[in-house]
Amino acid sequence: MLLQDHNLKQFTEVLASNAPAPGGGSVAALNGALAAALLNMVGELTVGKEKYREFHDDIQGIMTGAKELLNKLLSGVDEDTQAYNKVSAVFAMPKDTPEEKAARSQAMQNALKDAAAAPLQTMKSSLQCLELLKAALGKTNPSCESDFGVAALCAQTSVRSAWLNVKINLSGIKDEAYTEKTAAEAHAILAKSEKLAEELLSPL
Repeated sequence: MLLQDHNLKQFTEVLASNAPAPGGGSVAALNGALAAALLNMVGELTVGKEKYREFHDDIQGIMTGAKELLNKLLSGVDEDTQAYNKVSAVFAMPKDTPEEKAARSQAMQNALKDAAAAPLQTMKSSLQCLELLKAALGKTNPSCESDFGVAALCAQTSVRSAWLNVKINLSGIKDEAYTEKTAAEAHAILAKSEKLAEELLSPL
């Protein structure tokens, strides 16, 4: 059963258990999914109202994007846990001979790259959510101001927490070119997300 198909109680019970996954990476993706869901809700409470008719087409497009990101980030909840499980599985590989040790080492490097890629995708998707929120700024029902703000905070939290998971996996990767490129990409996303979050939250 996929984590995204659990109810809230089931998911939090698994999260609170001694199982190492799901963990922070899955929670990062979930925060992003919540941001996208809130953004779509704000849109639903805006479109169709005469007062905001001039923004109808813009908000409809934003809602389409929010729904796509919601599905992508929900999938990210499972993808992060699946990536961790691949890393964990490497520890069960034999290491008695030089050949086995080499195969195990290579498998670990591949698994760590997958484990870094999953939260990096969460960072990208949650940055996109912040960009959609920026596009919606000033065009939505002001009665949803608090929901709009919580969406921004959830998306910002998603980016920040996903970065922690990218970072810890990069620390075990020996491919310096890969780690430098990935870290640079992640830092650029972090910088953009912080700027956007400040712009979104300062008027609230």
